[in-house]
Amino acid sequence: MNDSAVFPDGPDGAAHVARVVRWLAEDLGTGDVTTEAIVPHDARAEALWVAKSEGVFAGADEALTVFRALDPRLEWQPQVAEGAWVAAGTELVRFAGRGRAVLSGERVALNIAQRMSGIATATRACVRAVEGTGARILDTRKTVPGLRDLDKKAVAIGGGSNHRMGLYDMAMIKDNHIVAAGGIGAAVAAVRAHAPGVPVEVEVTGFDELEQALAAGVEWIMLDNMPPARMAEAVRRVAGRARLEASGNVSLETIRAVAASGVDFISLGALTHSVTAFDVSQRLTGLRLG
Repeated sequence: MNDSAVFPDGPDGAAHVARVVRWLAEDLGTGDVTTEAIVPHDARAEALWVAKSEGVFAGADEALTVFRALDPRLEWQPQVAEGAWVAAGTELVRFAGRGRAVLSGERVALNIAQRMSGIATATRACVRAVEGTGARILDTRKTVPGLRDLDKKAVAIGGGSNHRMGLYDMAMIKDNHIVAAGGIGAAVAAVRAHAPGVPVEVEVTGFDELEQALAAGVEWIMLDNMPPARMAEAVRRVAGRARLEASGNVSLETIRAVAASGVDFISLGALTHSVTAFDVSQRLTGLRLG
């Protein structure tokens, strides 16, 4: 698990800027016919973002990268800190730049910030729901291809922790791997021989598999789709010999009971695969020539 994920290319990195340019190209195509018809080339605009619901604001850096790809001199003045819980009606950021850039970049910038804010908001709700239990909230690999770093960054902004970034930084032995290897012990041995030093996690569905994972000496065990009472028994049997992660069909309604079982972590794919966008509105506050 990455307690603070290392993103190899930040919001100002060349790879991220190139990705933003591709996003804009998808939207702009041969040109923004509406904006180009209405807004003079030399017009300057002032605008602001306003929250239309309550939640956690995230994605400001990424939104700025979008606008700066169209206007490198765009001025950006955040009104709240990223990661802040905001009420509906809160001004989030004020900015000014080329009028066409402000309007043509609006949708792409909002799409990213609204998605990241939605993920951060859902994560914060889960973190609050398990306060006092010691359980930590994890994300999964159930992210939009090409957006994993941003999805996971949003989870961290919301107060959650990042699980493995991909298939390369942690071994996760699941049911099909166990079948392919001929058992949990054989699967663990094969992974350790192939990638010594890489953390190993094993997914288990019952106590027999749990004991096999413990016998193999793994440092992390995922309890898959177990009810809280069985999770509590698993915690008792493991007795601190491995980290325990609860996963599978966990919701905001059930997460407190899952955390109360004594598990160390709770992972939720819904944080990133079932995102409810955080509603943000862009408002033009001024337009002038030159």
